[in-house]
Amino acid sequence: MSGLRILVCVKRVPAPGAQITLTPDARAVDARNLAFTTSPHEECAVEAALQLVEAHGGDITVLTVGPPEAEEQLRFSVSVGVQHAVLVSNDEMAAGDDPDPQATARTIADTVRTLEAEGDPFDVLLFGNESADSGGFQVGVRVARMLGIPIVNGIKGIDLADGVLTARREGDAGFEVYRMALPAAVGVKEGINLPRYPTLPGRLRSKKAEVRSIASTTEPGGLTMVRFATPTVELSETVLLGAGASAAAAVVDLLGELGLA
Repeated sequence: MSGLRILVCVKRVPAPGAQITLTPDARAVDARNLAFTTSPHEECAVEAALQLVEAHGGDITVLTVGPPEAEEQLRFSVSVGVQHAVLVSNDEMAAGDDPDPQATARTIADTVRTLEAEGDPFDVLLFGNESADSGGFQVGVRVARMLGIPIVNGIKGIDLADGVLTARREGDAGFEVYRMALPAAVGVKEGINLPRYPTLPGRLRSKKAEVRSIASTTEPGGLTMVRFATPTVELSETVLLGAGASAAAAVVDLLGELGLA
């Protein structure tokens, strides 16, 4: 097989481990002091696409639906070897409103049809298993359904041969194996590979790369966000019982309080 055409969908998300604060109305994340990155599952999807093209030839398009700032994540993908980048946005996204999964899926499906009308069809569509922020597990499945192609989520291994994609998913008793005729879609799970770091020439190339902008005209979906809720933070207090032999009495008392002595 040669000349693969692969589309990878990524999302701009707050960096994992960051302290998340909300706006006063609890309807948005206060991003003033946040760093952003590509959702980890989708970083692995980009790496999977690179490995497929290295093995079989072809080119890769990375696509995101989000604010203009998401161009940063697209350029990062270009810096590791992706050839084409597409940003789909509108005024609502620029203002910080995140489209719901239904609207996002419709936007991606419409964009795929537009890109395919301009060139060859995509052979493989790669998604992250779920995004690191909302974790809805919906977008890839919805897009595949709209485009009429098969999809399997939770994938930890991908092979291509003779126009058939073989995907492996971990199960309780080993691996489940799925074979799908192309075109097909896959939801990649973190751990399928180790994403590569960009080289200096890659960084320089990404700064000059063209990022195609497409205006989204998709209407909102049927899901309405009411507000975000942050989990309760439980603070623990550490008390020093003493040092050396002088702490023995306090340790015995504590074990008694815990019912262990």
